[in-house]
Amino acid sequence: MTNHGETTGPFENNDISGHDPFSGLSAPDTHVTLRTPAELADALPYLLGYRPEDSMVLVALHDREGGGRFGGRARLGIPANEEDWEAAARQLAQGLVKGSERRGSRPEQMVAYVCQEPAPGESGRDVRHRLERLAQLLRTQCGDLDVPVVEALCIADGRYWSYCCPVEGCCPEDGSPMGLPGTSVLAAAATYAGIQVRGTLRELRARLQPWETSAVLEQEAALDAAGMILVPRILDEASRPEVAEETLALAERIMRRFAAAAPVSGTHPADVRDDGLLAHDEAATVILGLQDRTTRDRAAAWMEGAEAGPALRLWRALARRCVGPYGEHAAAPLTLAGWVAWSTGDELEAREALAMALGADPDYLFARLLHQACNEGLDPEAIRRCLRTERSGPARAEAAQQPHEAVDSATGGLPAVDGGTSGACAQTEGQVAGPASGTGARRRRRVRSLDGGDSRRAARAAGAGRRPTGSRSGPSAAEPSRPATRGPGGTRKRASDQSATSATSSVGDLREPEGDG
Repeated sequence: MTNHGETTGPFENNDISGHDPFSGLSAPDTHVTLRTPAELADALPYLLGYRPEDSMVLVALHDREGGGRFGGRARLGIPANEEDWEAAARQLAQGLVKGSERRGSRPEQMVAYVCQEPAPGESGRDVRHRLERLAQLLRTQCGDLDVPVVEALCIADGRYWSYCCPVEGCCPEDGSPMGLPGTSVLAAAATYAGIQVRGTLRELRARLQPWETSAVLEQEAALDAAGMILVPRILDEASRPEVAEETLALAERIMRRFAAAAPVSGTHPADVRDDGLLAHDEAATVILGLQDRTTRDRAAAWMEGAEAGPALRLWRALARRCVGPYGEHAAAPLTLAGWVAWSTGDELEAREALAMALGADPDYLFARLLHQACNEGLDPEAIRRCLRTERSGPARAEAAQQPHEAVDSATGGLPAVDGGTSGACAQTEGQVAGPASGTGARRRRRVRSLDGGDSRRAARAAGAGRRPTGSRSGPSAAEPSRPATRGPGGTRKRASDQSATSATSSVGDLREPEGDG
C-alpha cells in the first residue's frame, strides 16, 4: 500500500493523447503534495473532472526527474456480469497503456480505483470484498503489460479501502471515511484556482437524454406532422436546398431567443428554461431538417464566440425532444452538441454527447470521426478552419464536404472507436469510450445524406409499421430502459442511467471545462 510519508513527486492532468485539458490556468509553481491513500481517493474527481459511479478507473504514473506525475486516466463501467470482468479489465489496461504509447509516453506505474455504491442490504465492507477480484484483475492485466499497479483503492459508501497494504492491521476492516467534499488540500487549491468538480456522468447525460413525461406525446405528434411535410421535400432535389435554408433560419431565430433569455442558476433550471422557449413544432422542424448532412454541417459552423453557447443549448434541447421512436434522430443534435462542446474546450461533455450519438446511430460517421479525434486529444482548430471557410466561401455545396475530410485527415491512421464491452461503457480519459445505450427497436422514417463522402440521400425506414400517435412502445428486450431527463414542467424524471504513491499536483493544471450553465 502507499507509504504514508514518502513523496514521489508531482502529477499532471494529461490525456492519453498527451493533450493537457487544464493548461488554461497559470500558477505552474503552485503544487499540492498527495502522500496518503486518503488523498489519492480524494484526488480522483479532480483527475476525471467528475465523480465516478459504478466505475473502474486506472490512472497512469510517469517517472519524471525522480518524481511520480499523473498522466492518462481511463474509466470503464463495472460490468454487471462478473464473467465479463477480466475482459473489461484487459480492455481498460490496454486502452490506457497503448494510448499512452501512441503519444510517446508509456506509463511506468498505475493507480487503480474501483468505485461502487452498496446494493440494498449491502455495506461498504461487502462492496470491498465483492470487488476485490476485480481490483486483482486490474493489477494482473497491468502487470501483464509490465506496468505495475502501486496502489489499488476501493471507494464505496463514503469510505475507502486499500487492496495493496502489506501491513496487517494498518487499514480498518470497515474502511476509512472519505473527507467531506471540498475540504482537502487539493480541493482548497482547486477552489482558489476557481475550479469546481462536476457532479456525476449520470447528471451530465441527463441533459441530453429524451423526455419521459406527458409532453412526449405532444412532441411525437409534432414530429409525425413535420415528417409528413418535410421528408418528401428533403428527398426532392429541387426543394431540398429550400428546406435547408428554412431549417437554419429557424434555428438561428431560436438561438437568438435563447441568448436573450434571462440567466438562471443551475443546469436543471437552465434546461427547463430552454425547454419552455422551444415549441414542439419548432423542435420537430429543426430535428427533421438536421437529418440532411449538408444542413447539419452548415449548422456545425456555430461553434465559437457568441454563437457557441446558444447553439449548444439548442442542440441539447433538440436531443431531449428526440422522443419515442425518434431516438435515432438524436444522432444529429447530439453530434452537434459534442462538436460545440469540444470546440469550446469541454472535452468531458463532448465525449459523452458523441458516445450517445453513436448509441443512437452506430453508423453515424461524423460522430464516429469526431469521437475518435476528441479521444485522441487532437486539436479541433483544423475543423474550425474548414467550417469558417464554408461560411465565407462562395461554393457552400463543395465546402460542406470539408468537415468530414478535416476530421478524417486529422484522425488518419488511428484505430476506429469501438464499443464497450458487455455491460460497460468504456471511457478512457482521452479515451476509449463506448457508445451509450441504443434507441428503441421501432424507429420512424429518418432522412439524411449518407455519411461516407458521396452525395446520395436516403430515407431509411426501420422497425415495423407506424403505430398510432399517442401510444407508447416500451424498450426492446436487448436494451435497458432509456434514462430520462426533464420536461417542460420542470420536474426531474427517473434517470436510467506500492510503495508510496504520493504525488504533487500543479494547481495551474486544473481547470473545469466551461459550459453555458
